[in-house]
Amino acid sequence: MVIASRFVIVSLIILLVFLVGIVLLQIFLSRRESRWPGLVLPLLTFLQSLLLVLNIIDTGSVSQNVLTVLVTLLTGNIPTLVLLAIYWAVREK
Repeated sequence: MVIASRFVIVSLIILLVFLVGIVLLQIFLSRRESRWPGLVLPLLTFLQSLLLVLNIIDTGSVSQNVLTVLVTLLTGNIPTLVLLAIYWAVREK
């Protein structure tokens, strides 16, 4: 039990370091003179959210399929929206 809880703690720390690194990279790219480097990470996360939609299984009901696609797109694009918010906040200065 102790090994499992330590593994979870270490995994969360690694995930946190990774996320902080992504945010710092987005800030660095957004501060570039050209505006295009700051849009690379949001574009990659948007493409990743489109790949999530391809993994949806047909349930047989059209309305349930449409709802599942919409929910997947909304939740999959949360990182895209966060990165775009960072981009717009940094570019305004």
